[in-house]
Amino acid sequence: MKEKADIGLIGLAVMGENLVLNMENNGYTVAVYNRTVEKVEKFVNGRGKGKNFIGATSVEEFVDALERPRKVMMLVKAGKPVDDFIEMLLPHLEEGDIIIDGGNSHYPDTIRRTKYVEEKGLLYIGTGVSGGEEGALKGPSIMPGGSDAAWPHVKEIFQSISAKVEDGSPCCDWVGSDGAGHFVKMVHNGIEYGDMQLISEAYFLMKNLLGMDADEMHDIFREWNEGELDSYLIEITRDILGFRDEDGEPLLEKILDTAGQKGTGKWTGISALDLGIPLTLIGESVFARCLSALKDERVKASKVLSGPAIEFKEDKATFIEYIRQALFASKIVSYAQGFTLLKEAAKEYSWNLNYGDIALMWRGGCIIRSAFLGDIKAAFDADNDLSNLLLNDFFREKVEASQQGWRKICAVALENGIPIPAFTSALCYFDGYRTERLPANMLQAQRDYFGAHTYERLDKPRGEFFHTNWTGRGGDTASSTYNV
Repeated sequence: MKEKADIGLIGLAVMGENLVLNMENNGYTVAVYNRTVEKVEKFVNGRGKGKNFIGATSVEEFVDALERPRKVMMLVKAGKPVDDFIEMLLPHLEEGDIIIDGGNSHYPDTIRRTKYVEEKGLLYIGTGVSGGEEGALKGPSIMPGGSDAAWPHVKEIFQSISAKVEDGSPCCDWVGSDGAGHFVKMVHNGIEYGDMQLISEAYFLMKNLLGMDADEMHDIFREWNEGELDSYLIEITRDILGFRDEDGEPLLEKILDTAGQKGTGKWTGISALDLGIPLTLIGESVFARCLSALKDERVKASKVLSGPAIEFKEDKATFIEYIRQALFASKIVSYAQGFTLLKEAAKEYSWNLNYGDIALMWRGGCIIRSAFLGDIKAAFDADNDLSNLLLNDFFREKVEASQQGWRKICAVALENGIPIPAFTSALCYFDGYRTERLPANMLQAQRDYFGAHTYERLDKPRGEFFHTNWTGRGGDTASSTYNV
């Protein structure tokens, strides 16, 4: 074993342990430290026994075990713990050393930390790591951003341990400056919320509208995973539907219907609102989790609020195909919205994002990995300035081919009182995006009526604003024009 480690990691929880085992398996010597030092001893003498790990029981010992420039990666809880460890490390590091935050930090914190650490003469990386514990061990998707000068020092390690696509390309590349890496990871997680909600709604329709049992649904998701919906989340849904509890009954139907969340979906929605991007599907997916958490209220409401009796009159096989079409079309909308958010953030924060490379980083290792992402990469490789995936010929044709089923399942679900907020919001976004003239003229007239907020006219140049004295009692003074 080398006297000095190639890289060090702080935080030996499940992700941390698996990530350092991945590094060691790829030929790197790794120093490990945990605030609860018993975890270090347990790991070095347990899963890490006989391998190239250097265990440290103090920050000083940990830093001293690293070769220069020192590369220190943290996998700790987002927020204050990250700032605390930065302060603990700074007195022991030297100019040119690199601090890496591999947790789910909020990108504004990463922007702030990059500036702070660089002012101390050090380099900083905020990187998204996706794939769960299995991905961390076998190859995750890694999305690094921060101090550009740090990338050459970690590129080989990061790309060695990342997932690879069919041609061997690593699912890891430099994203951009300061908070770009964590922003891309945040959007990844937002899209993950959308994918999971869409799949859950497809399951809900099959169960409650079509009356299908777990075995039937298992077979459908297995079939779907062999076609254009091939993805990790479809794959695990297939497995979940096939899993039996100790009594032989489907475990899924014994799980309480309240969904948790850690905040990245919420952050994505808030960022979209701040940047003025209609991220409707992901927003609805976050709110669906919030509604699921009102379990006790929903139980009470179910006893006093009535809706239509479920009456399914369609051909079952045809309707299953319609659900598949709706799932695929809505998935396209989810990614279209996610990438428009990335494009707006790139303008706002002066990030030079390569959207094809981002799609490649998501192609393997991460939770939203799917064959479909190869098509997204091709679309942006052909035109990195593409304003919306729906305008790409491949995706436009796919959505148009799916419209019949998409509209049918939304109509039938609403007629039968079955909530499918992600499917319907995706369809409304699509219809709104393709509509040349929306009713916002009425909205703007209302704003001018009660608040003199002015409006533009179809028969005048854009940027010229007008105010009308609607009641005859108002004056000619108008509010200044501005957008939030």
